Amino acid sequence: MRIAMVAFALSFLLAAPPGQAQVPDEPLSYTGKTALVTGSTDGLGRELALSLAADGAHVIVHGRNAERGQAVVDEITRSGKGSARFVAADFSSLQAVRQFADTIAGEYARLDLLVNNAGIAIRQAPRRSASEDGHELQFVVNYLAGWILANRLLPNLEAAAPSRVINVSSISAHAIDFDDVMLERPDAHHRGYGQSKLSQVMMTMELAPAFAARGVTMISVHPATLMDTTMVKGIGVPARTTVAEGRDHVMGLVTATALQPGAFYVDGRPAAPFDEQAGDSEARARLVELSAELTGVPGP
Repeated sequence: MRIAMVAFALSFLLAAPPGQAQVPDEPLSYTGKTALVTGSTDGLGRELALSLAADGAHVIVHGRNAERGQAVVDEITRSGKGSARFVAADFSSLQAVRQFADTIAGEYARLDLLVNNAGIAIRQAPRRSASEDGHELQFVVNYLAGWILANRLLPNLEAAAPSRVINVSSISAHAIDFDDVMLERPDAHHRGYGQSKLSQVMMTMELAPAFAARGVTMISVHPATLMDTTMVKGIGVPARTTVAEGRDHVMGLVTATALQPGAFYVDGRPAAPFDEQAGDSEARARLVELSAELTGVPGP
């Protein structure tokens, strides 16, 4: 890695005219563009929605609570920058996610940015938590919902190309046991959060080439470790970082002039996923097949 970095630095110095300082690339502007941020009535999602609106974007705010969603829209409206609309959906229901995706697809022909941020963490539950579909709840909300949105909204993202999908994941990772994906075996539920987050990373790696061929860059990102969010407070773990730190990391990627499709970003740079299963192409293909089967939404 050090050799590669030195080589890059030398190539730049040789290419630059003498006496000319490096001019950093201007960040992308979202003025006049449309962005969907899931889970944006609180925490990181809320801060991302406000930041995008401040840059002039029209933000589709999502959450379950209409009052909190409207509060975010009202704050953006009062700012006089950008615009926003709230659309409610309960991501614990796959049918609700599909209907939400169809609503967005039907009303927004072009979508410049999708941030799959909505998530839950269940840390101390005595047993497995299930969705209304009977699936493990974290796998549905944190992962399958993002699968549905990315694939159902791909035509809209392609219409706005070059566009982006940012999957908010985590360095928390547990390998998928394909014989017990829904964590029905004793004590398996403790793997739920890490499994859902690794699934996001694996999906990103597997789908990114097909998305890139259609002008859509997909990446996954670890925003910050244990931010001071409602979710982290709810699981009883001391916060280590702030929502503002996570926001800045994600917005740095949202507005970056170039990204590496399929990469998992940590601290603003591509990093190795935190479980070796992510590098198993057969496991990734198996996950993609399972995701399409469970959701009724095929991949690209």
